[in-house]
Amino acid sequence: MNRKKPYQSCSLCPRSCKADRRVTTGFCGCKDTVKAARAALHHWEEPCISGSQGSGTVFFSGCTLGCCFCQNHSISQEHFGKELTVPQLARIFLDLQEKGAHNLNLVTGTQYIPSIMEALDLIKPRLSIPVVYNCGGYESTELIRELEEYVDIWLPDLKYYSSSLSSRYSKAADYFDIASKAIKQMISQTGAPEFDASETLMKKGVIIRHMVLPGAREDSIRLLHWLKEELPQGMYYISLLSQYTPFYRSKDFPEINRRITSYEYNKVLEEAIRLGLTQGFMQEKSSAKEEYTPPFDLEGIQPYI
Repeated sequence: MNRKKPYQSCSLCPRSCKADRRVTTGFCGCKDTVKAARAALHHWEEPCISGSQGSGTVFFSGCTLGCCFCQNHSISQEHFGKELTVPQLARIFLDLQEKGAHNLNLVTGTQYIPSIMEALDLIKPRLSIPVVYNCGGYESTELIRELEEYVDIWLPDLKYYSSSLSSRYSKAADYFDIASKAIKQMISQTGAPEFDASETLMKKGVIIRHMVLPGAREDSIRLLHWLKEELPQGMYYISLLSQYTPFYRSKDFPEINRRITSYEYNKVLEEAIRLGLTQGFMQEKSSAKEEYTPPFDLEGIQPYI
């Protein structure tokens, strides 16, 4: 990352679109000013992230991946949100801490990383809660290294093994190659998961999320085998998600324009158990509901615009 001119000839994400974001938008649809749609306590993350008081989530606008089924499409691809200065963003981070957040949860922030790092630098002496980096897994190892002193908990997706699926649904044929290397780097930097004194809240570590897609359980199972064979045992948590709901452009892809069946999810879950991948979380099938998507109503952002 070019720290002096990070938004010029942008290469923050693996697409490396080289846009001069001072004057135009990159693949992510963003210019060089941070834009966010919500900053609030969030209770629907994994239990060790949300805890009893909630995770202090900041939902950033734009996205470097652009999945056709994104549940947050109104902000990720339709770019709803408001612009913020770096000092305003830093104040929002502290506001969440003051509200009792267990952690600071940065949701899809790769396109603004230079500004996020600057905001964190402004408040470093006053920030006493862990920083969670909540992302789609499509991250460069260089950027992950840059964030070593900033991020305590990595919360990446691992969406696809098949390049044909990742190309079709996210226009990223290289998704697995990129994400698999990124996750290995995350684990290398954080080491084994660490928890607070109550053993309920994660303070440091990696949680790998995988959402089972309709008709793609075999791809999910390939990912499970990769996790078992390639990642060090006991060094990460896994979170298997059943919450897929047809959103956004899912209707353009008939094979995923439905929710997953209990059979599909249970087959993936059974294979995870058979492989011994039991350190982590599973979802109830009832999680596939639209109400699990938070309202993007500028909560926590409005006072600063």
